[in-house]
Amino acid sequence: MGLLIPFVGLSLLVAIYEIYKRFTRISIAHIAGPESDSFLLGNLPEFFQSQAAEADFKWQAQFGDVVRIKALFGEDRLLLSDPKALQYIYQTSGYNFAKQPERLELTRIVTGRGIIWAEGDDHKRHRKVMLPGFSGPEAKAFTPLFSATAAKLCEKWKDVIAASPDQSSVFDMPSWLSRATLDAIGEAAFDYEFGALDDADNALGKAFANLPIHTFGTLTGPQIFAQNAIAYLPNSLRPSFVDHMPSKKLVHARATAKLATEVARALVDSKAAALLQGKGNRDIMSLLVKANASENEKTKLNTEELLAQLRTITLAGHETTANSLSWMFLELARHPQIQMKLRNEIWTTKQALEARGDSEFSAADFDAMLYLSAFVKEGLRYHPVALTIFRQTIHDDVLPLSKPITTKSGEVITELPIPKGLKIMTSIPAYNRNKEIFGEDAHKFDPERWLRPDGVKKSAPVGVLGNLMTFSGGVRSCIGWKFAVVEIQAFLVELVGTFEFSLTPEAQRIRRESALVMVPTIEGQVEKGAQLPLRIRVASRENTMDPEILI
Repeated sequence: MGLLIPFVGLSLLVAIYEIYKRFTRISIAHIAGPESDSFLLGNLPEFFQSQAAEADFKWQAQFGDVVRIKALFGEDRLLLSDPKALQYIYQTSGYNFAKQPERLELTRIVTGRGIIWAEGDDHKRHRKVMLPGFSGPEAKAFTPLFSATAAKLCEKWKDVIAASPDQSSVFDMPSWLSRATLDAIGEAAFDYEFGALDDADNALGKAFANLPIHTFGTLTGPQIFAQNAIAYLPNSLRPSFVDHMPSKKLVHARATAKLATEVARALVDSKAAALLQGKGNRDIMSLLVKANASENEKTKLNTEELLAQLRTITLAGHETTANSLSWMFLELARHPQIQMKLRNEIWTTKQALEARGDSEFSAADFDAMLYLSAFVKEGLRYHPVALTIFRQTIHDDVLPLSKPITTKSGEVITELPIPKGLKIMTSIPAYNRNKEIFGEDAHKFDPERWLRPDGVKKSAPVGVLGNLMTFSGGVRSCIGWKFAVVEIQAFLVELVGTFEFSLTPEAQRIRRESALVMVPTIEGQVEKGAQLPLRIRVASRENTMDPEILI
């Protein structure tokens, strides 16, 4: 309580000053949006406490792609899913829309001062050093490793299924996929064996597995206030306060940071020693250490920044991938016809590669599988793991809009003046279901939309893959998106080519849990963290489909 009282007092003083400033700057009060029942918290409880994107979709349907919402002390914010506005923010404006200060501090606690945390010139420096490890060829070179890890998971499941009387068993997808993708990222990124598939109690794996839900999930009103009120602290006090903030939500994050930093320090030391001996490997961390060594003192990463990259890569490269795969397997279980069609394409491609004398899928084989590509894009569109991107204007600006909007006074506008310091929340799920881009059936899971000439419109492109915002866009797009796509392809090909997936009673009660990222949980069991139990059996070759269906 010692820090809490002065924090609340200081926050209130700064809030009064911020409220005063609102009356002297450009206003967005004329933009339509939901009513707020709370001056203290505004619409934030509904946004953060509902199932993931529930409020986003509701407000998008009511008010369109530009929505004004209320935050602390009546502060106006924008919730955006307008394609042209997002193209301007992420593609055209470079670094003119900065991260919100409170989100920066929460990012620092979770990933350290790595590439996700860095801003402006610092971000350019981080990205330059890291790019050699995340090029397209580098990502595709890891295909055999990803496939081998997925094959190991297959063998684990086969052993369990073989011992079952009905030759099927229920598996918790997030648990298994999190361990498998941790092993994959360990070898690909660090040439390091986590051994998570062989040891369900792997310390680092367990620490990262439920980090998002423990830190950002099921927020209470006071927690919403505390996480947002950080912005009202002076810049010089903010990091120190967050480091000592008496919050149960941050306990797990701080413990994970300590554990991950210890592992990272040992890895960086070993990579640097290998480089000096001329023995550098092709894993991402080795390439990163090598690229950093060639930079001059002004452009290289310091030790703290290097260590933070491991935490960033581990969290972004395994937990988000595991969650994305979990949601995709849920859709396969919900849609047996889609599952069968995908499996048929995998088996047909397998026969073709064996006929040419190969035994393993290559990255080129993945790219040639049109339905696989369509399914992956649809899974990433319909279930984007990252939910919201938080930005703040650094000067007065004007947002272009895809289509005119009508203000509360009845005025029709085609662009929106916005003030310096305005906080903007980009809704990735709402953009990914924007009917102007993805059609009137945007709320339906349908991989076929990617195979139709007019299935996805290309106007005002924003994202790096399929005009999706799933990996963000522009200068701050996800540096590892190609890496993630190849890994997802490899796991789908191995697992769908081997097993059939069906729903369990519990899978009928899955929640889209909002925890900064979207996590599958079971209704009434949120406290148990990520869960998605599916029934799995070995796929029968008798359940193939007519190849004509693939045309």
